[in-house]
Amino acid sequence: MPDQDQADVRLVLARLRQEHEDYDAAINAMIQTNCEALRIQRMKKKKLGIKDKMTQIEDQIIPDIIA
Repeated sequence: MPDQDQADVRLVLARLRQEHEDYDAAINAMIQTNCEALRIQRMKKKKLGIKDKMTQIEDQIIPDIIA
């Protein structure tokens, strides 16, 4: 992967990590304020989707090493 492409992918990954942390903080705040369980569940589902995207991008950056 060319250096510029890899830098772009790393930037996207950093943004996703920040968004994942933001969702985590929002979910914790919702739990503390006794928000509706359905809203919390939806936020957790979105957070999980972000985690899946992060995993896919990390797999692109880190090549598989055959031992």
